[in-house]
Amino acid sequence: MTFAPLRVLVVDDSAYNRRNIAEILSGSDEIEVVGKAGDGDDALRQAAQLRPDAITLDLEMPRMDGFTFLRILMARQPTPVIIVSSYSHKENVFKALELGAVDFVAKPDRQFTADAQIRREIIQKVLLVRYLRPRSPMPAAPAPARPAQPASPRAVQESSRLGVSLRHLVAVGSSTGGPTALLEIFNRIPDRFPGAIFIAQHMPDKFTRTFAERLDRKGGLRVVEAQNGEQVVARKAYVCPGRMCMEIAVTPGSGVGLSGDIRIRVGAPAPGDRYVPSADRLFRSVAQVGGSRAVGIILTGMGDDGVNGARAVRAAGGTVVAESEDSAVVYGMPGAAVRAGVVNESLPFTAIGDFIALLS
Repeated sequence: MTFAPLRVLVVDDSAYNRRNIAEILSGSDEIEVVGKAGDGDDALRQAAQLRPDAITLDLEMPRMDGFTFLRILMARQPTPVIIVSSYSHKENVFKALELGAVDFVAKPDRQFTADAQIRREIIQKVLLVRYLRPRSPMPAAPAPARPAQPASPRAVQESSRLGVSLRHLVAVGSSTGGPTALLEIFNRIPDRFPGAIFIAQHMPDKFTRTFAERLDRKGGLRVVEAQNGEQVVARKAYVCPGRMCMEIAVTPGSGVGLSGDIRIRVGAPAPGDRYVPSADRLFRSVAQVGGSRAVGIILTGMGDDGVNGARAVRAAGGTVVAESEDSAVVYGMPGAAVRAGVVNESLPFTAIGDFIALLS
């Protein structure tokens, strides 16, 4: 099938960056740069006039910053937006994703250095717009009620987790659109959830710790960037560090399955890993340790990461849930799992949060 070139508006207050980004995008026969804007006001005018298929956006701009631009754009004219932001403004990236941006490209500094990796990444993420499915309005569903608890220091909360019986191991695989879905999911999980959650989110390495911290502030569970050798405890979630892969294993001689001493393994990807982090590897290890108490969650994203791992979860007697087509920004990963016949149920991401919250 032949597609018309994607029409892209480049928004950045730096003329140098605008020129570089436009040149990179114009190097693809599938992309046409139709406009360039130096601030949010000009970008809104051009967006209304040109009706681009996608927009690349710098968040730091004079007159009208990227956040204000996003709020107005999404209210007036919802358009796929790819954030182009420096490593030093990680929190801003996640705020922009929550405001409706689709994905982001990280640049090493204020200027957009056009090395081969960044060239490839920005073209790939703009072309991904062809596969986006706009989120349907979701029915308002209240998050599960959380029992009121007296305030206590985080150290006390952490120590209490060590005495809680671990009853579920939940592995999550996600890519484009995943951060926003996960923030909503974690907002619906109570702090007394009797399990551990492991997240393989395709994301640059310098952003995963900030993402874990944002999830940690969002809901009741403690969320951390996983460390090699860390003990797995209930009421806690672990985000795989970027450019690494994560698995879990029981310490030999400590017990069997959930009764044993479960530790996290974080290491470099293997030659056979097609995705990094690998949801397949994570799911297989969770299936091996958790058996029927293993749960695999496949969220939005391109490709088919998680399908083989989901097959292992099902073979072990566990449960696999895929994000439904109605709510997935990109239906690639969950759709591949559904077509492979390895999914027990498809749910919108809000219902996935409720599903996890009700595990007991």
